Amino acid sequence: MTSPAKFKKDKEIIAEYDTQVKEIRAQLTEQMKCLDQQCELRVQLLQDLQDFFRKKAEIEMDYSRNLEKLAERFLAKTRSTKDQQFKKDQNVLSPVNCWNLLLNQVKRESRDHTTLSDIYLNNIIPRFVQVSEDSGRLFKKSKEVGQQLQDDLMKVLNELYSVMKTYHMYNADSISAQSKLKEAEKQEEKQIGKSVKQEDRQTPRSPDSTANVRIEEKHVRRSSVKKIEKMKEKRQAKYTENKLKAIKARNEYLLALEATNASVFKYYIHDLSDLIDQCCDLGYHASLNRALRTFLSAELNLEQSKHEGLDAIENAVENLDATSDKQRLMEMYNNVFCPPMKFEFQPHMGDMASQLCAQQPVQSELVQRCQQLQSRLSTLKIENEEVKKTMEATLQTIQDIVTVEDFDVSDCFQYSNSMESVKSTVSETFMSKPSIAKRRANQQETEQFYFTKMKEYLEGRNLITKLQAKHDLLQKTLGESQRTDCSLARKTVFYMSFTSLENFKEVLQE
Repeated sequence: MTSPAKFKKDKEIIAEYDTQVKEIRAQLTEQMKCLDQQCELRVQLLQDLQDFFRKKAEIEMDYSRNLEKLAERFLAKTRSTKDQQFKKDQNVLSPVNCWNLLLNQVKRESRDHTTLSDIYLNNIIPRFVQVSEDSGRLFKKSKEVGQQLQDDLMKVLNELYSVMKTYHMYNADSISAQSKLKEAEKQEEKQIGKSVKQEDRQTPRSPDSTANVRIEEKHVRRSSVKKIEKMKEKRQAKYTENKLKAIKARNEYLLALEATNASVFKYYIHDLSDLIDQCCDLGYHASLNRALRTFLSAELNLEQSKHEGLDAIENAVENLDATSDKQRLMEMYNNVFCPPMKFEFQPHMGDMASQLCAQQPVQSELVQRCQQLQSRLSTLKIENEEVKKTMEATLQTIQDIVTVEDFDVSDCFQYSNSMESVKSTVSETFMSKPSIAKRRANQQETEQFYFTKMKEYLEGRNLITKLQAKHDLLQKTLGESQRTDCSLARKTVFYMSFTSLENFKEVLQE
């Protein structure tokens, strides 16, 4: 004989669920810590870049001054009386011409390095400061979005816990009612058997006394049987009621289970990716790209002979890519960002029905609910699509702001024929106070609107995901139930047709 199946107790099921939820909660906490760490590393990187370029600007300025002193020292000799004799003569010696061109080149290099130092101090460093400020501000808003997503996910998990507890309660009531009904049936059988035995064992008496005793005993037995039948009917009604509640509770549990798994999958596969792409890294790589391209433009215009070293930096700048960084980050912390296992249906006390019950009396209710979900989903999808379009248009506006190509400083290295010093135009373009104040005000206003729409879109998508999961499961279950009903109907019609044909043949034969 096979041993009876062992069922998990309520405490065991709840304990397993709590363990899985605790693991997810720990993952969510580690995700926020990981993003905080990335933000701190980003701020430190930007600070190191500022310190680096500030020191490099000092070195370039010192180098420029030394070049200026060097050039002035030898140019002073060319202004002597002896050298004036050569100026009167139109034919200058080629060695002297080379010497003069070399000194002029030193003065030009001095001016170039002064310009380079000015670009470092008044263009590149302010860009890094701006990127650092923007990253901190955007990360704070991104953290709010991420916290909201995590709160929504935990809310879904708590709802699943509540629905599962309700299912356990109603299923336990159904099992208890079933046991009481079986007990009543046994009492009824016992009472009937007892009455039969008493009739068989009766001793013969006088006719009148025997009739009176039999009538009295029959009355007593009928009264006892009626009580037992009434008790059985009550328990039968109670069992039917509790069984219906258990079926509905199990359906709600399965629907909530499907919605929860869909929400968890969406959070780990889509929401986290969108949070890093469209919130945490919003404009960061593009702004860093612009700052480093400014450095590249200055260096490339300063000295073409440095191309070999600058090619490596340019290649690194070309490879600034938010998607690759995100993928690398998620691979480094794979245990934090990987989706957890799906929640599986946990049968309670031998209830092995792991599918939705679409038979009467809950079929009509499920059909109505499916139709309501379909209507609700249609409305939500239209509304969320409009929000998405607005959000994408706003995102494109932000991308246009942070990807403007203003890193070319080649104009700062243009000189006139007289070789006079040219004033840097850096402060008149990118870092001019009226211009940057206006740009930053527009950018922050657009960012605020974008994050508002982003939150609205994510909340709508969360709701659509849950409702779509429930609708799909209902639609699938109802479709299978309808096919089963049609098959039974066809068999019934065929049987009735066959019976009618046989009757008609018998009439013809007669």
